[in-house]
Amino acid sequence: MGRKGSPRSPQEEGGSRAASPPSPLWALPEELLLLICSYLDAQALGRLAQVCRRLRFLSSRDVLWRRIARGCLNSGFTQLGTDLAPGIPVKERVKVSQNWRHGRCRRETVLKWKCNLMPWMELDGEYLYLSQAENIQAYQLCAEGTGLQRHPQAIFSGHQEDVCRFVLVNSHIVSGGGDGSIVLHKLHGSYSVKFSAHEQEVNCVDFQGGLIVSGSRDRTAKVWSLSAGRVGQCLHTVHTEDRVWSIAISPLLSGQLLTCLGTDFHRGAGVLDVFYETPSLLLSCGYDTYIRYWDIRTSTRKCVQEWEEPHDSALYCIRSDKNHMIASGSSYYGVVRLWDKRQTRCLQSFHLSSPTSSPVYCLRFSTTHLYAALASALHVLDFTAL
Repeated sequence: MGRKGSPRSPQEEGGSRAASPPSPLWALPEELLLLICSYLDAQALGRLAQVCRRLRFLSSRDVLWRRIARGCLNSGFTQLGTDLAPGIPVKERVKVSQNWRHGRCRRETVLKWKCNLMPWMELDGEYLYLSQAENIQAYQLCAEGTGLQRHPQAIFSGHQEDVCRFVLVNSHIVSGGGDGSIVLHKLHGSYSVKFSAHEQEVNCVDFQGGLIVSGSRDRTAKVWSLSAGRVGQCLHTVHTEDRVWSIAISPLLSGQLLTCLGTDFHRGAGVLDVFYETPSLLLSCGYDTYIRYWDIRTSTRKCVQEWEEPHDSALYCIRSDKNHMIASGSSYYGVVRLWDKRQTRCLQSFHLSSPTSSPVYCLRFSTTHLYAALASALHVLDFTAL
């Protein structure tokens, strides 16, 4: 008699393994699978990708990570949902975003110069443009963000004294210099224009739609024409009570001239940098150690939010990802700070200066790298390295 017990499997009987029935999940259309996955967070999507190849492919789709990315720091999405980095997979940007949040990066000094300067820079695709004394030099970024070429690909000159500020717009460079002049260069070509603009140094410039605006130590802000036959003609002059350190044209180019933000500031609380996120939202920073967020649709007298620099240091420069992250550069000890607008305190701090203290005169960043220009060196923070 045989012993009673559970029946043996087909393998034990010598038969072949029975084919498992197809999962009902795969019978669903891809649109429904994506809809189901859209309810998962980043951690759940990462675990789902470990199940099989098909789920790994499905869980890596940009459409699933877009919602998550819009809540992350510096993931390439603006507050309005515009994608500023369409060539990079969204899942990868979310991963790098965690490095920004937690301050995980590799630091490197990529350029040094012998004398102390007050450099300014702009980041444009594959090139970084950096002012050094009276010239602006274009450095090509290395492949995969591993630094930049040590020698400039192009040099733009024309000023007799140091370049104070410049902007890069529509394949043109417009710069203001200590000689009181404004110079316009076409990036790809020999065309250039120079004209005398102010009695003293031009501290700041902006350029858009055939108009240049400039501000100077001579306590004036001016609007200049670049239309045919009127190049370098002053269209409007604003007399101010103090030197003009920063100036910006609204992205809408509405023609309105905004000359005052806020009231009741103590003397010396000058604005050193301004950055438009949208035509109605802008950031400012300056000597009084505050970052301020303005919505000019509601009020030009009172900001909607502000953050205080924790070490009572003047803020020389500011930029944002046009969503949640702000980066600022301070006047003491080469400190770069990262801020999350949804929090009141600084998120991360990076001390970049050498034993000789230097302000951070300018900073720019992409979704993977941050560049900071100090008095004698250019530093880069690589957030993909870890």
